[in-house]
Formats: sequence, structure tokens, C-alpha cells
Amino acid sequence: MTTSAAVTLADLTARTGLDVLAHLEREVTIPVVAGLQAQGDLIVVPLALLDDVTVPPHTRWKDVPAGGIELLRGAAGGNPHTLVADPGTCRWSRRVNDSQRLALGVLDATAVAYLIHPEHGATGIAPGTYVIRRQRERSESTGRLGNRFIAD
Repeated sequence: MTTSAAVTLADLTARTGLDVLAHLEREVTIPVVAGLQAQGDLIVVPLALLDDVTVPPHTRWKDVPAGGIELLRGAAGGNPHTLVADPGTCRWSRRVNDSQRLALGVLDATAVAYLIHPEHGATGIAPGTYVIRRQRERSESTGRLGNRFIAD
């Protein structure tokens, strides 16, 4: 996967073998964001913005393979959020200390990495270190005000 030039959704699906739903425009250039971004159930946060999240010093990192790593499967429809990157440019660990217990893990990328989802398409993550967390919202679904995870 080459990430130095603008990447379209068609490029990314062809390179990864992952597919998106037919209604998505495949010739759109995937935006690359260096800050906070969200994709359905997930939110990507630069590690430097989170005071209550740390990566243990002896964390075991896993290189992100060409086929990607499934981070979370959505509740409604069961569609996966998958992290993909060029081989050797992104590593992933589920080992992260998060006092709010929202983190799925942390990624460290030296080139653009992507999150791809069948319903949402793809988003680009600029090089850096980011925590990927579940999103939550306030809800009265059980008759009491509380927090619940966003499920798309």
C-alpha cells in the first residue's frame, strides 16, 4: 500500500481486499487527519491529549499486517472496524492503561494508517501515536441517566 499520494477508497479496498458497501463513493480521496477523529463506534485520539492513558513501558507491539487488524465489530450489523497500513509502518497493542476503560488499544504509525469499515468507508490517520477508544454517550435507555457505548 502506497500512502505518499492521495489514496481513494477504491485504492484502499483493492490493496487490502476489504470491501465497503455499494452506496459509498469509491473515487473519493480518503481524508488524513492528525488530530481527533471518529468513525462510528470508535474515536481516535492522539495519545498526547490524554492525561489518563498510558502505555506500559514493556508493552508488546504487533506489526499491523497487510490484511489489517480487526479492532471492533459493530453491534448493529456486526461490521468490523479494521486498522490497515503499509507493512512495517504501523504497530498496534491492546495493552494500554485507561482509567476510563474506553481504550481498545494504541497504534504507533510512521506513515499514514487507515481505519476501514463497510458502512463508513475509510479515514486516514497521520503518522503519530494514537489511542483508539470506544465512544460513549449519555442515555436514559434504562429509565436512569447513564453512559452507554455508541453502537453503529
